[in-house]
Parts: sequence; structure tokens; C-alpha cells
Amino acid sequence: MSTSPLLGVEALLFDVFGTVVDWQGSVHRQLQERVKQDEIELGSIDLLQFTKQWRAGYMRRTREIAGGAPGPTNVDQLHRELLDDLLKQEQYAPIKKAWDETALRTVNLFWHNLDGWRDSSPGLTSLGSFADRRILKGTLSNGSARLLIDVAKHAQLDWDFIFSGDLLNSYKPNPAMYLGACKKLDLEPGKVAMVAAHIQDCRAAKSFGLRTIYLPRETEDNQAIEDFEAGKEGVRGWKEGGEVDGVAKGLDGICDLLRGE
Repeated sequence: MSTSPLLGVEALLFDVFGTVVDWQGSVHRQLQERVKQDEIELGSIDLLQFTKQWRAGYMRRTREIAGGAPGPTNVDQLHRELLDDLLKQEQYAPIKKAWDETALRTVNLFWHNLDGWRDSSPGLTSLGSFADRRILKGTLSNGSARLLIDVAKHAQLDWDFIFSGDLLNSYKPNPAMYLGACKKLDLEPGKVAMVAAHIQDCRAAKSFGLRTIYLPRETEDNQAIEDFEAGKEGVRGWKEGGEVDGVAKGLDGICDLLRGE
């Protein structure tokens, strides 16, 4: 019988936005609270759509910059540029009119206060007490170091280390992110696993020799999750002959995968 490729893993690199924290619910909630505080008449403005557009801009620009296009590798600066661009749309004129520079700076920092998924904090704690072998766990995120520190404190995330876009001077899926993190940990890529709720993140990590764990989340990779839950051909783990080394049922299920179960 074949041995699980995850048995030799010594470190886990976690994507953060969507995988460990609920960016969509958290930013949407904070926008609602701010709009109410400022007594902005929204009319037909959909703040959830505003949140998704902000995130979509982030996804587009980080991919472009990772591919060599000019742009900031500090995500706070990038988020602010995207926020300013978003508010240029006519439909968001009431919001733009209400928010001065101080308000915009505050709103831009909403990404520093993201709530973890229900299983995130306890799941990371359980990995910290994994008895089979010592497992290092930390972030590999496009977020800035300061953002990731703030999110970790807010959501009680027990990291051993933090790797960020500004520390590695790029964004995923640039190889400088994945291989740079492995080099900093002094581990061969095959000893490191990428944990992500985005199949493209897992595919990129795999292409550079890392192990991969797919962690489905309700706000990410919607079609892949629907296929998985319906029993259709979707994201499958090593045992099922799939393209990732494991599919975790919640963050607390990663320990089972590391044991080869």
C-alpha cells in the first residue's frame, strides 16, 4: 500500500484570506456598521457587492503584480488604491461624498480585523499539540506582515511564523513566495505543505514541489465546493487519485491527514 505524501511534512503554510478568516463576512459587517454610523443613505447600493468588488480588484492586481506588472507589494497600499478606484464609480457617489481622508484610512484597515472561521483558532491550537511529530505552522499570504499580525491577534490565531507579500517582495502565485518561504524555513519543498481554500493556490504550490492540502470554505471556489459536496468530479485528495495530497474536512481535520488517515 502506498504511503501518504503528507507523512513527511514538517511545516504548514496557510493561505489566510478565505482559508483561515472570513474576509467577506468581516468586511461586509464593518462596512454596514460604518455606513450606519455615518448615516449614509445607501439607496440601491449593495454593500456585499461592494465588498466582493473590492476583493475582486485585489485578486486581479495581485496576480498582475506577481506576474511582473508594476505595483505595490504592501497590501494596505494596494487595498487603498482599489478602494479609491471603487469609489470613482457613480453608483457609490453617496459613500464617496460622506468619507473624508480620515474615514478612508479607517475603512482601509477593516482588512486588519477579520474574524476567523469557527474552527480556525481551535484547529491551529490542536496542530500545536500534534503528538506524532513537531509541525511548524504559519502564514503564506499576500497580506502585509502588520496586517497578518493584527488579524492573528484579533482572531486568536496561534502562528509559529508569518510570511507575507511585503516580506517576500511578491504575491502568490510567484515562485518567490512558495520557494522563498521554504528557504526561510530551511526545508525542502517536499517537506512543506500549502493549505488553501483556493485550488489555484494549491496547484501553484504543487508546481514548485510543495505538498498540498485543500480546505473547502463556503465563500471560496464555489463551483469546486458544489461539485465536491454533490459527489461530482471535483477537488480530490491523494487517496482518491486527485490533484492535491489531501482534502481537509475543517481545519481540525488536518491532523488526520498528517497521520496519513
